[in-house]
Amino acid sequence: MANGKVYIVGAGPGDPELITLKGKRAIEEADIIFYDRLINKQLLSYAKKDALLIYASKEPNNHTIVQEELNQLLVWHAQLGNIVTRLKGGDPFIYGRGSEEAEVLDQHQIPFEIIPGITAGIAAPAYAGIPVTHRNVSNGFTVITGHDQSIEQINWDLFIKEKHTLIIYMGMKNLSKIIDKLSNHGINTETPIALVQWGTTSKQKCVTGTLETICLEAESHQISNPAIIIIGDVVRFHQPLNWFNQIGIQEQLMELSVK
Repeated sequence: MANGKVYIVGAGPGDPELITLKGKRAIEEADIIFYDRLINKQLLSYAKKDALLIYASKEPNNHTIVQEELNQLLVWHAQLGNIVTRLKGGDPFIYGRGSEEAEVLDQHQIPFEIIPGITAGIAAPAYAGIPVTHRNVSNGFTVITGHDQSIEQINWDLFIKEKHTLIIYMGMKNLSKIIDKLSNHGINTETPIALVQWGTTSKQKCVTGTLETICLEAESHQISNPAIIIIGDVVRFHQPLNWFNQIGIQEQLMELSVK
């Protein structure tokens, strides 16, 4: 039997309308879909009625299927001739382990395609009215992960620079440590910081503050993962450009007027 094929697909950050057309087609064609907890479950409605849907959780310290086992399952199902779609939140090549899965598929000569998705590090700020670059304010941006080992190994001096935005994934657990690292490397305590929880979804919440106040703000507003941390002067655009919340308020008012 000829091998099937594996699509490694970025499902986007949460808003189901942010899936790409190619990603949607990969869901529609799949015989088997392995999906992560952070994808919007509405996307699974595009699957065929007889498609096998397998939850491949990646919750912190609680993996339903460990990565090595998942790699082998992708290979096994494809070797049976199936079209397999690996559906990941955000983009599969940005902290998504998509490249690890692709390596294993390549080793077993399984045909595969990588379908990029919109990553939360760009989309969550955008839905909070925060541009990661802006003329004369930020000339570039850097994305890093806030895991324990990563924040100890990072050369923080590389990111403490003028007109630059720092975006941190998976950092809420270590927010206070991250703030300490930045403070110890000389960043101004008045530097603006935003925390965007559940970005691009109906549960989106954005809290802003400064290096000095953000930990208290996070505790006060009960911000936890999944959240994106944005550090830099671009955060000041949150208030004037906060279009997503404004739309939500308008929709609530329209519902009330109908009643």
